[in-house]
Amino acid sequence: MTKWKRRWAVCGATDSDHPACPYSVSVHKLRDPMIIQHLFPVFALIALGAALKRFGLTNPDFLAVTDRLIYFIFFPILLFWKIGGAEQAFSAEAGRFYLAVIGTVICIYMVSTLYILIFKIPAFQAGTFSQSCYRFNSYVGLAVIYSVLGEPAVARFGVLIGLVIPLINVLSVTTLIWFSAAPGHVGQRLQKTLVSILTNPLVIGCAAGLLYAAWINRFPLFIENTLRLGASVTLPLALLSIGGSLTPQTLKRHFPLAAVGAGFKLVLFPAIGFLILQLAGISGNDVVLGVIFFALPTSTAIYVLSAQLKSDTELASATIVLSTALSFFTLSAVLWLLKAQSLLNSI
Repeated sequence: MTKWKRRWAVCGATDSDHPACPYSVSVHKLRDPMIIQHLFPVFALIALGAALKRFGLTNPDFLAVTDRLIYFIFFPILLFWKIGGAEQAFSAEAGRFYLAVIGTVICIYMVSTLYILIFKIPAFQAGTFSQSCYRFNSYVGLAVIYSVLGEPAVARFGVLIGLVIPLINVLSVTTLIWFSAAPGHVGQRLQKTLVSILTNPLVIGCAAGLLYAAWINRFPLFIENTLRLGASVTLPLALLSIGGSLTPQTLKRHFPLAAVGAGFKLVLFPAIGFLILQLAGISGNDVVLGVIFFALPTSTAIYVLSAQLKSDTELASATIVLSTALSFFTLSAVLWLLKAQSLLNSI
């Protein structure tokens, strides 16, 4: 009995790595479930959303209403709350980080445009393909970054997407207009783009948060609790909605080009982005945040914009499905590599 107790003490929760413990290796592995802790919950909810749609527990009308609530109400509330209570959103270090990310987006846009021209991608598909290479899913990004880096990083991510979304809209619409088969004056389309940027709820939420942080920077407790409660709805609804919006039927017909777009978004984007972050001298959690941002799956918004400007919506659907499915593995690889580089010591 004494021997058993001594053995239990050696193999206990506080001393599981003791060399005398026969379970030390397995316990150590369980202590480090990086992928299970930070990615599995996100993609489990996406899979649940797809299953609910498949078995008729949700329908297109429900998903459309959910998308509007998230986009116009809950996500802007979350951004305003997190950014409004954050400090030093625009320090010199943060500014260098934002510029490095913006530079990476422009670099990927240029490389994807060269690919379109060199490999003669049909004009009908060019705008959709271009978007798939750099347009990111902010809902997945928020969920992963919140899980990996915690609440302080959410404010940084909010400012980042507030700066990057207008740029990406301009790049996307520019390419869609250039190759578009839709009739209409270019000036009118550019005007619509400008209006869409200025009225984008996420940009408004970010801008309002920055102004509030500059002038007040603290919320009364009852407002803090109200915003926290409203923001808590955002991620579960958003992830369920992403799962419900996936349409794999188009994947077989458009797999080759969808695979190239997913490769640009999930492999080339984070690789070039990491290099640019290193050249810019970015360090610490900003590197982790940046690389996760670069490795996010393609946004479901590419379908909407492709439909509006007469580009290939079937290719958009195929790329969204493939990119979302593969992003579990690429984000897993990204987290593993970051940890191998001692950038995720806290995980």
